[in-house]
Amino acid sequence: MQRKQEYDREEKYCLDVERSIIKKYRKEIWRKFTKAINEYELIQNGDKIAVCISGGKDSMLMAKLFQELERHGQKNFELVFLVMNPGYNDINYETIRNNARRLQVPISVFETRIFDAVVEEESPCYLCARMRRGYLYSKAKELGCNKIALGHHFDDVVETILMGMMYGSQIQTMMPKLHSTNFEGMELIRPLYLIREQDIIHWMHYNELHFIRCACRFTEQCAAQEEEDKSSKRAEIKELIRQLEQVNPSVAKNIFRSVENVNLATVIAYKKDGVKHHFLEDYDSHR
Repeated sequence: MQRKQEYDREEKYCLDVERSIIKKYRKEIWRKFTKAINEYELIQNGDKIAVCISGGKDSMLMAKLFQELERHGQKNFELVFLVMNPGYNDINYETIRNNARRLQVPISVFETRIFDAVVEEESPCYLCARMRRGYLYSKAKELGCNKIALGHHFDDVVETILMGMMYGSQIQTMMPKLHSTNFEGMELIRPLYLIREQDIIHWMHYNELHFIRCACRFTEQCAAQEEEDKSSKRAEIKELIRQLEQVNPSVAKNIFRSVENVNLATVIAYKKDGVKHHFLEDYDSHR
């Protein structure tokens, strides 16, 4: 009897979480998710998508959004909810599994030893990210998937644009989808592309959900460093955007739209397919 009551309680909780996506956060989350799917043509009939779950708030929300789309959408596609264990500590690993159980996301877990491989490296986060991406592509392809979905959101995109300008001397963005250069026939998609991070945080708090803060064995160190080390470039850019939005609430949206409205006639130089083009090439032809 007690087990039945517990099951009913968990079932009701999961239904409430799903209802919050469709109802309370319909404008901020659901509509922006479906808009990205349609506007950037992220899903086609017959796709088999590996929804990559790191255990953080973004990827778990993405998993629930895909479940809702599968239930209510019109496209014919398959989903695999893929979790890679690169060497999580026990607390992080159990947190991921418990959240997946509470949210009724049927995860498929596979093991790697990435953390052991990068722990002594000078730039472990960069190397870890590259290795994780490769392992995810490889496992997804093994499972018959043709796409992997990652949980990058609107703020990730805006921060990347500004970081590229301020520290990379270039204008580029995090694209909503990409063909893989190393895994033929595979594609990466970013369905949270138009969703603000603050709305994801609001959804998380509303449903009293708790996720791991970074996909790393050293989560505690990451959290402490995030509080203490404000010199990290992404944290610096995030804070800059926050300050600018206090003066002009449209700043982030305007940064995003700037890469949709590039006028090549007013650009000194640009690259296409690895070839640099300069405005002087055809300057005199416009007399």
